[in-house]
Amino acid sequence: MKAAVLSREFYYLGSRIPDPNPQMSVDEVRELLTPAYPEIATATLTGPEDTGSALRYTFARAIGSKG
Repeated sequence: MKAAVLSREFYYLGSRIPDPNPQMSVDEVRELLTPAYPEIATATLTGPEDTGSALRYTFARAIGSKG
């Protein structure tokens, strides 16, 4: 039996975002990505989903109403 560490990949609005640092927690990655993608601050996070070659985390915009 062989054990392997899977890399992480993040997705937002269908775009793949490379893992900035495997040592960072998922919450730290969220904080790091928020300046470039402000909606990620309130987005819901699903995952990890095992794709066979990586662990996929997906950010989905929070649905709400203005006003």
